[in-house]
Amino acid sequence: MSTLSLSQQSATGKTTRDRATHYALTWRQKQLLLTLSSQPTTPPLTALDSEQLLADCLERSPIHLVKLPPQIGEASLAMWADACAKANKDAYLNVPSTASLPKKQSRLRWWLKRLVDWSAAVLLMLVIGPLMLGLSALMLLQSPGPIFFSQWRVGERGRLFRILKFRTMVTGAELYHHQVMGHQAGLHKCEDDPRVTPIGRWMRKYSLDELPQIINVLRGEMSLVGPRPWALYDAVRLSPSVQQRLNALPGITGIWQVTGRSHLRDLDAVNRVDLRYLGNWSLRQDFKILLLTVPKVLSGFGAF
Repeated sequence: MSTLSLSQQSATGKTTRDRATHYALTWRQKQLLLTLSSQPTTPPLTALDSEQLLADCLERSPIHLVKLPPQIGEASLAMWADACAKANKDAYLNVPSTASLPKKQSRLRWWLKRLVDWSAAVLLMLVIGPLMLGLSALMLLQSPGPIFFSQWRVGERGRLFRILKFRTMVTGAELYHHQVMGHQAGLHKCEDDPRVTPIGRWMRKYSLDELPQIINVLRGEMSLVGPRPWALYDAVRLSPSVQQRLNALPGITGIWQVTGRSHLRDLDAVNRVDLRYLGNWSLRQDFKILLLTVPKVLSGFGAF
């Protein structure tokens, strides 16, 4: 095991005393663990503010995965995740472990759940494939730009993965995310988001933009039913008391989507709902959530 330290520069490339962040880098069992450090070692490792340089370093290293602390912030997490993706390394959020997970409660029932996920996802792709092609064509006609939108989300055991959705906003909308949301304390959802396109607003109302997540299910990154997959800008704002929820495999639909959705936006409250679901998980409850999802989607419940 070895440890190094580096000083992260600001996004502009100019290091200032009050904005510099020091990392302690620890290699252990082919894992690279990042922790925050109050003081750099002497001499400090050269600042790695270049995504490509970081990717090159990771690609040449023998490590298999990188564990990142939520405290480094959304921008740094995204940079490290992008670099890891380029280097073909897994990136994980370092979160507290928990025993309240379906996989730990009953492995047999868990693998049955996963078998249902994969089987249903294959069937759904065959059934709704024509609908997805039609939506893609409609988007190309009415909203210039890419068809799909991908974004880093937190998956099982804190693993970062790219969620897939139909693009419902103007191209480059992510650049204006914090400008639109401002200092919104709760879930980052805005009913009158000016970045949403007309066709995107319609797709959001009936959750049609979520259909490509079936591909995430086939990849093993998501389940049909599970907690909401948190984006980085939400995950970094969770209080320590609910961070263990980030260990769970997220789902396309879940207890929050059928009970609270946009009407319940407090981050910790949403996570407490998910923790109760995980603590009382059963295949019967998942089936009930799937049945409740259908009328909620058709009515546009809490969607915007």
